[in-house]
Amino acid sequence: MQGIDSLADYLCRMNVKDDIQSRWWALEEKLMARFGKKPDMEAILFLIGIQEVGDFQTKFTKEQKQDLMHVAVCSLLSPSGYYELEMVDEEGWPHYRQLKTLPVFNFIEQENFMKDHILLYFENQELNE
Repeated sequence: MQGIDSLADYLCRMNVKDDIQSRWWALEEKLMARFGKKPDMEAILFLIGIQEVGDFQTKFTKEQKQDLMHVAVCSLLSPSGYYELEMVDEEGWPHYRQLKTLPVFNFIEQENFMKDHILLYFENQELNE
């Protein structure tokens, strides 16, 4: 029975990964159509950070880009209870408080974890438009 449970768990994980990957490719296609090139994970986090801060200036310093990606990660992981918005400062930048420790993943698991949260973010954005 152990083998069957393991196979079922494996197939379930494969279906989840396949679902995430097909949804990810669809998101990449939408972003490619909008921006003219395929974005990587950092570019998508940067775009989400800009959206969350609402600052659409054309140039950002390296530090601002890192801050925007940090805002994106906090915003993405808030619905899962990892962060909560603490305040928005006088310049309009959100500040988050970490509520619980992030899980320890290998690289692929971490990438899928972030992809899943990014996909949920964009799905929620479409619902709110």
